[in-house]
Amino acid sequence: MSREERAETTEGLLAMAEHADDEAHRQRLLEEVILLNRGVADAVASRYRRRGVPIEDLQQAAYEGLVKAVNRWDSSHGRSLLTYAVPTIRGELQRHFRDHGWTVRPPRRVQELQWQVATCIAELTQELGHEPSETEVQDRLGITNAEYADAMTAFGCYQPTSLDQPVGHEAAATLGELLPAPAGGEAGVDELAAADARATLGPAVRSLPFRDRRILYLRFFEEQTQEQIGEELGVTQMQVSRLLARILRDLRCAIM
Repeated sequence: MSREERAETTEGLLAMAEHADDEAHRQRLLEEVILLNRGVADAVASRYRRRGVPIEDLQQAAYEGLVKAVNRWDSSHGRSLLTYAVPTIRGELQRHFRDHGWTVRPPRRVQELQWQVATCIAELTQELGHEPSETEVQDRLGITNAEYADAMTAFGCYQPTSLDQPVGHEAAATLGELLPAPAGGEAGVDELAAADARATLGPAVRSLPFRDRRILYLRFFEEQTQEQIGEELGVTQMQVSRLLARILRDLRCAIM
């Protein structure tokens, strides 16, 4: 079944469930929706591999998020199921990491705040029809810029990254091999220049809204396609292309 066919079938099943008079029949229809979209939960879970939690546990958490999304979805908002389901699944995975996945633990306050931010993003996405801005999240939770930054900085810090980890799916080089060598010789100068470029770019990237940083991470670190990114964010591939072009343009302006 293609993505379009799955979306059309999902919409039909949800419509029938909404108008079902018998609760048992309604639950069977929702179960069909869950099974039909299980691949979406698998796809989101797979993006959290190699962070110290078994993939089976990640999939289980993702399925729980999918079940919650399907049962809570409200057609009156006029948006597709996946627009709400993907952030809900992601939030469930983040909660699982908060409770089970920390190897180096930040303060409990930061862990709790990170979970509140993740939950708030999922709720606002359902209400607004798009991922909220940093300001919208901060206003909803009543937190400061510094508190928000603490929560987002800790996100994903569940397991120390190995220096032996390959930098790409097909790359032979490891992360440790790409660290700058001590200055001395042409190679050392080139590597330090690259490190200097990263240091220049770092503040500009940190100043971007959360969604922009997420898009950069998915595209250039997770090496996802524009279609995959669009599926996570609930937008089209063309919209992802335009977002990337705008983000890169903003970064160029920031460092010039």
